[in-house]
Amino acid sequence: MTLREKAGQLNQRMYGWDAYRRTPDGGFELTEALYAETERFAGLGALYGLMRADAWSGVDHSTGPCSGDGAALADLVQRHVVERSRLGIPALFVEEVPHGHMALDATVLPVNLAVGATWDPELYERAAAHAAAELRARGGHVALVSALDIARDPRWGRTEECFGEDPHLAARLTEALVRGMQGEQSRDGDGLFAADKAPVVLKHFAGQGATVGGRNSAESELGQRELHEIHLPAARAGIRAGAAAVMAAYNEVDGLPCSGNCALLHELLRRRWGFAGLVMADGLAVDRLARITGDKVSAGVLALNAGVDLSLWDEGFTHLQEAVERGLVSEETLDAAVARVLRLKFRLGLFEEPYAADRSYAADRPYTANGPYTADRPYTVGRPVPDPGRGRDLSTALARAAVTLLHNDSGVLPIRPGVSRIAVLGPHAATTAHQLGDYTAPQRPGTGSSVLDGLRRLAPENVDIRHARGCALTGDDRSGIPEAVAVAAASDLAVLVLGGSSARTPGTDFAANGAALTAVSEMTCGEGADLAGLRLGAAQHALLDGVTATGTPTVVVLIQGRPHAVPEAADRAAALLTAWYPGPWGGEAIAQILLGRAEPTGRLPVSVPRSATQLPVYYNHKDIEYGAYVDASAEPLYSFGHGLSYTSFAYGRPRLAQRTVEVDITNTGHRHGRTVAQLYIRRLLTPVWPRTLELRAFQGVELAPGERRVVTFHLGADQLAQVGADLETAVLPGTLEIRIAESARAALTAVPVVLRIDG
Repeated sequence: MTLREKAGQLNQRMYGWDAYRRTPDGGFELTEALYAETERFAGLGALYGLMRADAWSGVDHSTGPCSGDGAALADLVQRHVVERSRLGIPALFVEEVPHGHMALDATVLPVNLAVGATWDPELYERAAAHAAAELRARGGHVALVSALDIARDPRWGRTEECFGEDPHLAARLTEALVRGMQGEQSRDGDGLFAADKAPVVLKHFAGQGATVGGRNSAESELGQRELHEIHLPAARAGIRAGAAAVMAAYNEVDGLPCSGNCALLHELLRRRWGFAGLVMADGLAVDRLARITGDKVSAGVLALNAGVDLSLWDEGFTHLQEAVERGLVSEETLDAAVARVLRLKFRLGLFEEPYAADRSYAADRPYTANGPYTADRPYTVGRPVPDPGRGRDLSTALARAAVTLLHNDSGVLPIRPGVSRIAVLGPHAATTAHQLGDYTAPQRPGTGSSVLDGLRRLAPENVDIRHARGCALTGDDRSGIPEAVAVAAASDLAVLVLGGSSARTPGTDFAANGAALTAVSEMTCGEGADLAGLRLGAAQHALLDGVTATGTPTVVVLIQGRPHAVPEAADRAAALLTAWYPGPWGGEAIAQILLGRAEPTGRLPVSVPRSATQLPVYYNHKDIEYGAYVDASAEPLYSFGHGLSYTSFAYGRPRLAQRTVEVDITNTGHRHGRTVAQLYIRRLLTPVWPRTLELRAFQGVELAPGERRVVTFHLGADQLAQVGADLETAVLPGTLEIRIAESARAALTAVPVVLRIDG
């Protein structure tokens, strides 16, 4: 390969939606922009977002590829790329798959924070597998998926993209993501991806969730211990599961942005962890390094030397040929990055079968990641088209499992048979647009189910369901509140649906990397939509006050991308639930829970603050003697792991036998239910200062009324290891308590067993 061709393989310069346009007859044609890009590098390394549709890209159902013609568009672009490449090298099509493929007519799943609330890696693995199959069926290759950010400050607009505040929970869900999307056969780093599996780019590496003040892309003031204990475990788990790639984050670690951080990307990721996969920079992150290097040529050199293999929209990597010729970077370093890009293309089978629509099933073709016809492992091509009905079922199942019952005074839920009039109120009650979360493609009219839709469909025919919006999500317009209050006063029960929104609209201004700059409409969350406080809109609080003052029992449902501070709901509502952003069919899932057709099984993946002035309130802080405020409680409103059921459970005393601990759990109520047994450790004697509690294992346990089960946890390295003074993770001598409970708060008072680990 020439230097020009090599440099081209490391560039991902174009926005994919600029590569095509619709023709009057409904087909597609390629653009001059694509012709110029492929001519520049005699081919194309990767293309971002060919299928992306949203307000930023400007793509909708009238202009973009839908489920029926996405593969044809991918093939049209790929044929051009292959024909322009002297060596016939195909392009990687890289797509956003944050909670389902961000493409028209693709399945939208609940956001990651909702996935975290399920505490169910097996269910998420099945959903991730479906998302990968949809991506590949349309001709996409590589999935960009948020998984590594840990939610330490809920003011951050991207909190919805996190699995939660805890590294162990995030690690288990990241493993499930990799297994589901990539399949078991790809774990060895050279295995081939099946036709319905997709290599995952885990983002963002590392520490982006620790952004100061909850401001997007702000600095992360992280010591090495905090980085290793909190922000790296999910990445390490994903890499051990076989993740094909990681994306370097925007933030800096110890003074160097991640895309130029050799200590992070080379010394830690590649040398210590043995990662042989691809490292991609986040959008325009390489060019930002010019603040350090002085110009974009040397910015590209810094990133390449640090360990970045593939850029995203940057200019810096377009000058790599010049950089090699000037002696700024070695050709060997360039070659190593090119080899990693080509290896991923081989693992996808693109050199043998570059076209999506032309693939048909074939058996046992000798083909490996080292190139065609060089080994004897079988490779089966073909793209089974996934069933959209299964996608809906999986999305609804995740949404249902994520609904978390925070309190339920006097057993107002499930809704009792004697309730004949229900008022369904609030800005979220009758819309699906704000249930979806950020990074979501436009939906066809009629897609999904709101809470009002779900209750009207599922409630008994004799129940009169009335609706009033009351107010908008944002602003202080209270003109609709009197109507909503009147409807509530005339009802037996009020269901008040409040929250936030990450819905992007065409009027929103965006940065060059797609982050929201100006939140018009009702966008209060998502990339670029950070908050200084955690209150809902003023009108929403007025609506809450007015409805609860009627005396009608009120159930508050929060649809949100972060834990808002709504202590008034805890004080005044008869019941309080959070559903996070549950996806298009979240209204159906919520209605099932309210009516008792399904049990609430969600558990909090984050602690819920009383106000933003308390932050941080995450449970796994360092163990300190003084932790209170003079003027307010320092405790969260609801703790990590909390969630109620329509039944009750009793946890017995734990029993320890060598490296196994058992506990008896009994369903003491009158309904079937699921509890999540959470194993925490509390270090008593330790070579480094400990945290108050650390989640180290969990199990979902389903029990019939009166049923008792022995739940067993095996204590291995994942449960006992800690980061030592040398920043290596190992099982170290010391004494610790093991506590098993239903939440972090309950664990503080649970009866422990003591384990001593000898040197």
